Amino acid sequence: MGFLSVNSDHSIKASPRFCNLSGHMTELLEIHSPNPTLHILFIPGNPGIINFYKDFVESLYELLQGNASVTAIGHISYFLIILGEVSFQDWEHGRLFTLEEQINHKVDFITHELQNSNIPVILVGHSVGSYISIEVFKRASHKVVYFVGLYPFLTLNAESSKQTAIKKLTASPTLRLIFSLFVALMGLIPGWSRFIVTKTIGSSWSDTAIDAGCSHLLKYHTIRNVLFMAMTEFQKFSEEPDWKFLRGNQDQIAFLFGIDDHWGPLFLFEEISKNAPNVSLSIEKEGHDHAFSCTVAGSRWVAQHVATLIQKCLSTL
Repeated sequence: MGFLSVNSDHSIKASPRFCNLSGHMTELLEIHSPNPTLHILFIPGNPGIINFYKDFVESLYELLQGNASVTAIGHISYFLIILGEVSFQDWEHGRLFTLEEQINHKVDFITHELQNSNIPVILVGHSVGSYISIEVFKRASHKVVYFVGLYPFLTLNAESSKQTAIKKLTASPTLRLIFSLFVALMGLIPGWSRFIVTKTIGSSWSDTAIDAGCSHLLKYHTIRNVLFMAMTEFQKFSEEPDWKFLRGNQDQIAFLFGIDDHWGPLFLFEEISKNAPNVSLSIEKEGHDHAFSCTVAGSRWVAQHVATLIQKCLSTL
């Protein structure tokens, strides 16, 4: 198929689209192949803001030489629509969504958008999107042929002080409210928001990621959903990963870990290698991090890694 070689003919910009899934307005970022042999569905982490992954989506499509359609699906209530001079921010009218509800939302996408296609689906998930992808794989195994988890968040890391602090924050409704109001205040003035993002969390980010942070992340409804969903993640991840499913499908699963990633620690790498030894496991050692999609170099390197895995997968189908 000629995968993995870069061709400017296949350098196409991802297009945003909004659709209604079971009553929930949903943001998509997609590139449609004219003659696809497979459909790649990318599920983000938390925050589920797909604009953070624009460079990754475009790089992956290009590396696959236009042989695959690529869709990134955002989480419910994590986006902003601007029509002229009017912005529509909170489509869900203040409702907050659990991890389980976000999983059901992704299953609905396959059911309503991809069910009538004979093209196989490959799931790619980042961080908690890896867990969501596994659950989607279970419920849509008739469509999904392979899954790649990037810097996966599947279980709690008791050794991480950052996780401990975030867990305490998300467990308190009062702290969640205060933090959400504080973040929303920072985002009220566009000039301030860009300065704050570039001087704090986004000092090394690409322009694409900075724009996504300013336009989507510094919003009251977004941060409330980020923290509420995180609370339900911590509750769920006190359980062990589903080793039975991983063992039963290990030839269809791959994970990429980072060197120093508290969300996807290397002890999880070791546990997977013991419990499901045929799962494809890799460690990224190029100096990227959990937020790989926030840099052009990280987006490109991870896209290359995923494209290589997909090529190997297709050779066995």
